[in-house]
Amino acid sequence: MSVKDLRYFGDPVLTSPSDPVTRFDKSLRALVEDLLDTVRRPGRAGLAAPQIGVGLRAFSYNVDGKIGYVLNPEVVELSEQRQDGPEACLSVPGLGFPTERAMYAVVRGVNADNEPVEVSGEGLMARCLQHETDHLNGMLYLDRLDKATRRQALRQVRESDWFGVDTRVKHG
Repeated sequence: MSVKDLRYFGDPVLTSPSDPVTRFDKSLRALVEDLLDTVRRPGRAGLAAPQIGVGLRAFSYNVDGKIGYVLNPEVVELSEQRQDGPEACLSVPGLGFPTERAMYAVVRGVNADNEPVEVSGEGLMARCLQHETDHLNGMLYLDRLDKATRRQALRQVRESDWFGVDTRVKHG
């Protein structure tokens, strides 16, 4: 299909819980292709449907040569072992902050044929699965930061060139 414009912090679609996918039709297949085309751009690990303005529970991933998508994902397993490293977001461009996540994660959902799928991984893949599922729940990684770091992050957002101009950006 095509690479879609991204939505920026401040767009209400990013903080609204997404609706479950209930129609498995041609328009859903087009959305999946758009998610895959858009996440294939260099430097992208994951992309949730709200980031392209669609309030449905769908995301794509592009981690370590693995490219795919999950519809109606739910995190079903998180390891007790933690990772605390830099995290960034296409909808909060140019910024990154240490964000604690589980080292290992498992997500279950369905594909475009409404057949079960499961995606799991460690490190960056685990971070991606958690980050993108958060998006579908109306949560940004900034919401997971400790109070002081979040205050600093929001200050940097307000000072950024893109904040308040338009919540959409051409192809990130």
